[in-house]
Amino acid sequence: MMLADPSKKYRRMYQRVDLPDRQWPNNEITKAPMWMSTDLRDGNQAIFEPMDMDQKFKMFQMLVKIGFKHIEIGFPSASQIDFDFTRKLIEENHIPDDVYIEVLVQARDHLIQRTFESLVGAKRAIVHIYNSNSPTFRQKVLNVDVEGARQLAINAAQKVKEYAAQYPETDFIFQYSPECFSATELEVAKAACDAVTEVWEASPTNKVILNLPATVEVSTPNVYADQVEWMHRNIERRDGVIISVHCHNDRGCGIAASELAIMAGADRVEGCVFGNGERTGNVDVAAIALNMYTQGVAPKLDFSNINEIIATVEECTGLPVHPRHPYAGDLVFTAFSGSHQDAIKKGFEYQKNEEIWDMPYLPIDPKDLGRDYDAVIRVNSQSGKGGISYLLESNYNVVLPRRLQIEFSQVVQQVTDEQAKEISAQDIWALFKDTYVAVKDAHYSTKNYKLSDENGNQVIELDVEINGETQHLRGEGNGPISAILNALQLPIDVLTYEERSISSGAHAKALALIELQVKGTGKSAFGAGVHDNIVTASIDAIIACTNRLIEQGVLSTDQVVAAAV
Repeated sequence: MMLADPSKKYRRMYQRVDLPDRQWPNNEITKAPMWMSTDLRDGNQAIFEPMDMDQKFKMFQMLVKIGFKHIEIGFPSASQIDFDFTRKLIEENHIPDDVYIEVLVQARDHLIQRTFESLVGAKRAIVHIYNSNSPTFRQKVLNVDVEGARQLAINAAQKVKEYAAQYPETDFIFQYSPECFSATELEVAKAACDAVTEVWEASPTNKVILNLPATVEVSTPNVYADQVEWMHRNIERRDGVIISVHCHNDRGCGIAASELAIMAGADRVEGCVFGNGERTGNVDVAAIALNMYTQGVAPKLDFSNINEIIATVEECTGLPVHPRHPYAGDLVFTAFSGSHQDAIKKGFEYQKNEEIWDMPYLPIDPKDLGRDYDAVIRVNSQSGKGGISYLLESNYNVVLPRRLQIEFSQVVQQVTDEQAKEISAQDIWALFKDTYVAVKDAHYSTKNYKLSDENGNQVIELDVEINGETQHLRGEGNGPISAILNALQLPIDVLTYEERSISSGAHAKALALIELQVKGTGKSAFGAGVHDNIVTASIDAIIACTNRLIEQGVLSTDQVVAAAV
């Protein structure tokens, strides 16, 4: 089955914009717009079960804490719970002095009256009216011509002005949306907007909000930007108008459309914190704000505790935040790919002394959002040595030599391939100990030892158990490692040896890493020891490495027994 021929069923739903001297492509976003949250209205009417009073109140408190100064709290003329919620906020004095609550109402007289009743006693409020002027709505929904649609807007604007005059104690801002703006002829949208701002006497001291919604996203973002710029340049009383944009995400371009609209002259952005809303959602405010933040522009919204915000939104809406959601998703800062992990690990090594954040694959510092680095790198079958090394270093302060990184990554790869799932840092550390530490008791084990100084050299005496028999050995060297190897008298050389602390404070443990090579074979192996005492850890590392060489068939038990004897 194939899709139908689109040319026979679909057509362009927007008007081409004649704007050959468009300015927005050369503009940059240098300051944050005004923000308006629609979570409690547009977002609320798009979920399975609308929020109850407690959920709405919790969401409102969160929006205030984030820093929204315009918050659309509902549709009080259409919903009793929205009406009651509006009264609760006002009567219980929950609205900060610098916050405007916003209420939406259709351009109908009785609904406008009911809306103002819900706002009695409010200090500041935005009354938002709307009607559509698009050809589809004029012809198929409203059954009016262009002038009829414009007159609907004028009548509503007059009613809003009349009712507002009855409540002089409230600081009102009026807002008008020509619904489906992006699918409306620009001259038609302009005429309606100009008529409304004339009724409301828009001026620099009496600002009016004109919201230009992509009610249904019908074009590429550049076309929407052209439409916004055309309105910005052509509407009357521009110095008395706040141009607002309200982008839906039907084509998946809401964020881009909003950002280009800001470049085209928009002063204000409406949306939901994480993009909730009808159909494919309103624009994602967190993404736009944090996009600005990563470009050095203060967004004037606080997402420094994004996990708390996520928890609140999920609890109140019943909708999960997608794990790959920009900035907020559980996996958005997580790299599974081996090449990504290697680049991030190396990037962190440079970033330690840098003021400007400049990291491979991480456009924002997770700590700015209240997250740590624990989940930046996670390991599965797609991962490589860089990711494994990062997890060991960041969680256990274990830095592996490069050749050991390569070798151990193959051990981890085998496990993740077999299990076909992610492996945690704890699992990796346990696998490392099983592979390189626990083998100290496999063939050849030590029971006790004594270390002393004689004539400037280190002397070690230790009991070694081989094939169930205990041998007492003695060795002397310029340090503990050479003394141990001389005591064992095995045909092995030390290729690398490292020691470090893998914790801090009174409970710190020492890690010894050693690579031994069997003389004349070119064959080597790694071993590790972990103990409170570094000498004990070193002995355990040597014994573990010896046992690994035996298991690999490079060193025979006969050689070990002969050396012990």
